[in-house]
Amino acid sequence: MCDMPRLSIFKPEKGADYKFFDRNIKEMFQVGGTDLHFHKYVGPHDQGDTNKDGLASPSQPRVTGSDLNETTIQDLLFLENRDRKYDADVYTIRGIYNVQDIDFNLSQFGMFLQNDTLFCTVHLNDTVERLGRKPLSGDVIEFPHLKDDFSLDETIPIALKRYYVVEDVNRAAEGFSQTYWPHLLRLKLKSLVDSQEYRDIIGDATTTGSLASYMSTFNREKTINDQIVAQAEEDAPKSGFNYKQYYVAPIDERGNIRTKNINSDQRVSSDVSINATIDTPASSHYGFYLDGDGVAPNGHPAGFGTSFPSSNIDKGDYFLRTDYLPNRLFRYDGNRWVKIEDSVRITSTNNDTRATFKTGFTNNTASTTINGLTVEQRQTLTNALKPKADN
Repeated sequence: MCDMPRLSIFKPEKGADYKFFDRNIKEMFQVGGTDLHFHKYVGPHDQGDTNKDGLASPSQPRVTGSDLNETTIQDLLFLENRDRKYDADVYTIRGIYNVQDIDFNLSQFGMFLQNDTLFCTVHLNDTVERLGRKPLSGDVIEFPHLKDDFSLDETIPIALKRYYVVEDVNRAAEGFSQTYWPHLLRLKLKSLVDSQEYRDIIGDATTTGSLASYMSTFNREKTINDQIVAQAEEDAPKSGFNYKQYYVAPIDERGNIRTKNINSDQRVSSDVSINATIDTPASSHYGFYLDGDGVAPNGHPAGFGTSFPSSNIDKGDYFLRTDYLPNRLFRYDGNRWVKIEDSVRITSTNNDTRATFKTGFTNNTASTTINGLTVEQRQTLTNALKPKADN
């Protein structure tokens, strides 16, 4: 009497049944799938002794050689790989996904895509054979059949490509055969955006002729932003309040408004000398915050320079010191030069013409050499306060 072998669909080894199922599933992808162009992520770029964010540190160590691969983390603090390196070769793999309409969600402020996420299925063994590994987060996939050959901008000489970034990789639920072995991978894909991570693929949007310069909205958005700033500069050339069109009444030694000779016929007459104490007020503003512009009130003339004049000075004269940052307006009271105001009304645009100590600090572009190492004077706190290894 002989014993019958126990019947079991599951096989602990990948035998003939597994290979049979795998070949048939692969053939289904070859027949009914679409080409996907894989840009393989190989790890961050070698940052050298110094990286773009400063010196190498415990949170951003320098990794070289064989240790620099797709599992390397460039920034351990933020868990980011900003300077990604992609294989120069492009791998073609077959995949299947459900085509869906991409609509904008208009029920809230702004423009948001309702369904910009794709789920694509690929054959596990075929993908590993072609790529040399499984797909992982960071790989970029081009869908060649989604090229836009009819761009609205006739100056673009190429068809606009459609790229997606792999966000997650899992075994597809429908990819398990009767033997319970997996045959398929399910990729979660997001639309690629013009950012630092993908410079190896699309280039820099500021470089003429690069793929990013045609696909990215960076240049158009920059133009729009510049026009908005220009309009704002035209509407409000300087910060603060403009009150120079108003007459500032002079005051006497007691702080009372002097009205004598201001509107009289004697004041208008050319043969009556001007009383500087009456005609030049000792204050040029109304107490507004940061309202000084260094201009003498009531249209009175004012000299300027890096030192006070030593001759031809009358009581009530104004003088603008240009060696002060911001420039400072003084008035001579007969004994000393009294501060009137600082020229703190500046343009709203952040550029080098905003000559104050504050803006000089904010826009500092100078560098300093310390022990033979040149460092930028303007540093972020994350660079200035780096953790040091305690050995």
